[in-house]
Amino acid sequence: MIDFEQELKKFRPSLEVEETEETIYDHDMTDMTDLLRKMIDDAKRRRDESK
Repeated sequence: MIDFEQELKKFRPSLEVEETEETIYDHDMTDMTDLLRKMIDDAKRRRDESK
């Protein structure tokens, strides 16, 4: 039987994961949500300008 408490005590996170997290959080990366918001804002601006 696996002793989960014992296994958790031995757990060490991978350095690659930590480095990747730092890279992601330290950079202002554009994602799909940002792109969609920009497209909606642009469409609203064009609509308002044409009135």
